[in-house]
Amino acid sequence: MGRIPLKTPADIALMRESSRIVAEVLSVIQSAVRPGAVLRDLDAMAEEYIRAQGGVPAFKGYGHDPANLFPGTLCISVDDEVVHGIPDGRRLEEGQVVSVDVGVKKAGWFGDGARTFAVGRISDEKRRLLAVTEESLEKAIGQVRPGVRLHDVSAAVQRHVEAAGFSVVRDLVGHGIGKALHEEPSVPNFGVPGTGPVLAAGMTLAIEPMVNAGTARVQVDDDGWTVRTADRRPSAHFEHTVAVTQQGVEILTRHGEAGTD
Repeated sequence: MGRIPLKTPADIALMRESSRIVAEVLSVIQSAVRPGAVLRDLDAMAEEYIRAQGGVPAFKGYGHDPANLFPGTLCISVDDEVVHGIPDGRRLEEGQVVSVDVGVKKAGWFGDGARTFAVGRISDEKRRLLAVTEESLEKAIGQVRPGVRLHDVSAAVQRHVEAAGFSVVRDLVGHGIGKALHEEPSVPNFGVPGTGPVLAAGMTLAIEPMVNAGTARVQVDDDGWTVRTADRRPSAHFEHTVAVTQQGVEILTRHGEAGTD
């Protein structure tokens, strides 16, 4: 693991602005998620909003293969798609769940966040999956403060998810964030308490539980992006960008309002 960058209060103020846009985009998309909504239209709505706020979509054109860069502003993943779903011409259908992940760059700093939404009325299992995944994110953030080991944060997700009978994805993890979309450290959603780097004020992390109703195993589609559950059961994804502060933690992508816990 490389050096974990520490941010100044001025740096975090800039990240707060990028993260505000992330939170607002997710609120805009939430209001547009309904049966019949076209994924490509949701994506265009998000890009227009980000650019109107002076930001740049962080995911559009992202990738390591120049021949297969990510084409969308949003990652939109439906039902058994875990993450990195491509926003295409599909329409949402009643009973589905849809995970929406968005990254924003503004003034050289990044914010990143995700939520999973119900499309109309969903099954009890899916409703519980969404609730448990969001709760696991809250429990992870509740561990964040200076002096805590990173895997205490990770273990909080794993404990809550597995106690509910669901599984955490192990092939994909959260990450540090700041001047780059992905920085050190990796932030897994499983781990041994008391291990991992020691958190310090000025660290900024994207914590993002990815939780499956069935197996933890995932597969990547032929498009090179879409990750889906190996057993084709549904998945949920919630993410916040947070800053470690002297007082504890600030959730930079608090949906609807900036907040400190």
